[in-house]
Amino acid sequence: GCNFEIKKGERIGLVGSSGSGKTTLINMILGFIKPQTGKILVDGDDIHLNLSSWHSKIGFIPQDIYLLDETITKNVALGIEGEGQDLERIKKALISAEIYNFINKLPKGLDTGVGEKGVRLSGGQRQRIGIARALYRDPSILIFDEATSSLDSDTEEKFMKNVFNLGREKTMIISTHKLNTLKGCDKIYLLEKGKIVQAGNFSEIINKSQN
Repeated sequence: GCNFEIKKGERIGLVGSSGSGKTTLINMILGFIKPQTGKILVDGDDIHLNLSSWHSKIGFIPQDIYLLDETITKNVALGIEGEGQDLERIKKALISAEIYNFINKLPKGLDTGVGEKGVRLSGGQRQRIGIARALYRDPSILIFDEATSSLDSDTEEKFMKNVFNLGREKTMIISTHKLNTLKGCDKIYLLEKGKIVQAGNFSEIINKSQN
């Protein structure tokens, strides 16, 4: 029973406690789950008619980031080797993800190995590498599923400011259990038990929750 429209360039927030349906809704938008009733339409076409085309437009940042036992460069430009890697774009993506300053101080910089599954990095650092990976590909749609959950409050605030400064050419869908993360969103949907129970901007959601 969830019906809503997202316009190009909008920043949409999905907020709710664990089990409210945020991740299920994200997985439906991504095309990983097909609706039993209804459709997910993009420009009037069902995404399941051409999922590969839909996925090519999306940068997805999940809560759990998988890293290769490789350098930071190879983890950001995942699947792109050698001369195909754009070091300036990698740097720009790492700056936006609020981790470039840390990497730049390492002895090997971008050539630093992260270890198996990123064991040499903290949880927050792994998350930021995953965020940079999505930004590196410069997708037109960014989908975050609890992507900032491992970040401390200060880093999260700086990161979200960078995200919202990326420009209106990018459409964003941000799922989180923390309402403050969504201050820069145009519209926020509050979910409970798989239903949208409130919709509005940040101020409207805050006022309704206080009343």
